[in-house]
Amino acid sequence: MTHPTGAQQRRGPFRAGERVQLTDPKGRLHTITLTPNASFHTHQGYFHHDALIGASEGSVVTGSGGVQYLALRPLLSDFVMSMPRGAQVVYPKDAGQVVTMGDIYPGARVVEAGVGSGALSMSLLRAVGDGGVLHSVERREDFAAIARANVEAFFGAPHPAWRLTVGDLADALVAEPAASVDRVVLDMLAPWENIGAIAHALAPGGVLTCYVATTTQLSRLAEDLRADGRFIEPTAWESMVRTWHLEGLAVRPDHRMIAHTGFLLTTRRMADGVAVPERIRRPAKGAYPPGEWTPEDLGEREISDKKVRRVRRDLGAAPPPADAPPVATD
Repeated sequence: MTHPTGAQQRRGPFRAGERVQLTDPKGRLHTITLTPNASFHTHQGYFHHDALIGASEGSVVTGSGGVQYLALRPLLSDFVMSMPRGAQVVYPKDAGQVVTMGDIYPGARVVEAGVGSGALSMSLLRAVGDGGVLHSVERREDFAAIARANVEAFFGAPHPAWRLTVGDLADALVAEPAASVDRVVLDMLAPWENIGAIAHALAPGGVLTCYVATTTQLSRLAEDLRADGRFIEPTAWESMVRTWHLEGLAVRPDHRMIAHTGFLLTTRRMADGVAVPERIRRPAKGAYPPGEWTPEDLGEREISDKKVRRVRRDLGAAPPPADAPPVATD
């Protein structure tokens, strides 16, 4: 029997219980679940769901007020942005980067944490396919329940490749046989706390992908991975997406864009007992301060006396007398 996550679930006429995305003439989106004898209402009129049940995808239905709605099954990106959420979701632009740069492939054995609302889990399940394994670990039971409901609503049934566990990531990774996991994907506050457990479960050559929100997290994670000695030199980046306005010859960037959402870092597992080749680098002065952070470490530039005198002159402020006592600055 073919599982309902197959292609046939996304083909054929609309069925009762399916989610359908409606687009009005102004491009506004509405997502409904088709229910017999139910109606969709707006301030511009209504139409009955029965007008779409049994209709082909790509149909147009006209409401009582004369407004036409284009009906399509929502894409994964559409579903993620409109689904109920407990935690903030991983945006489709970042999920696509995770799948591609993390090299998630059909049949892969993947461990993911934390699950949040299940957005990234859907992309990972699409990538591993029915023959792969995705073990998702979430510390909060309420988030796990929301994620399970969202994932099953999108796929139409429990996915055969998915295992969802409520608990601690380190415990889940240590319980895996050594070197049995192909990929690890983390979206959590302190991923560096699990480096030892990741090294236990991840196979040599396996990829670790981490999503973090701040530069402080990014720096701590990279330095701890380097210090561990079982991973190659990490790579980090962020992605920004800018849509374009297309209207005849009026082709220009839109005024809004999806800018920073988070940083992605990837690295790979070394073979046991093999030292990481030393990377030749020229760190900036002060990149590794020996003690307390100084103003220079934080990017502050020292202001010369000459510049101060010039600014005072430009502002018409007379310089202090030569014998004047120094001005306290604290």
